[in-house]
Amino acid sequence: MTSSLTRYRVMAWTTGSMLLVLVLVAMPLKYLAGMDSAVAIVGPIHGFLYIGYIATALDLAVRRRWKLPRVIGVLLAGVIPFATFYAEHRVVRSERAADSASR
Repeated sequence: MTSSLTRYRVMAWTTGSMLLVLVLVAMPLKYLAGMDSAVAIVGPIHGFLYIGYIATALDLAVRRRWKLPRVIGVLLAGVIPFATFYAEHRVVRSERAADSASR
C-alpha cells in the first residue's frame, strides 16, 4: 500500500506546485505583461501532470475502496489552487491511521 500512497503524494505535490506556478506566475504574466508564452508552456505541463494525478488518485482510491464523494473531492483538488496540498495531507493522515488500525 505504501507505494501507491507514495505515488499519489508525489503527483499531488507536483501537480499542486505546477498549478500554483500557472495561477500565480504564468496567468499574471499573460494578463498584466502580455506574455502569452508562459501560459502556453505551463498550462499543458499542468494538464499532463493532472492526468497523472488522476491516475494515481484513482489507483489509491480503488485499492483502498474509497467512497465516491471522497474520490471526487480528491480529484477536484488538483484544479483548485492550494487544495491539492490540503487533500494530500488529509489522505495521508487517514490512510496511515487506517493502516495502523488494521495492524
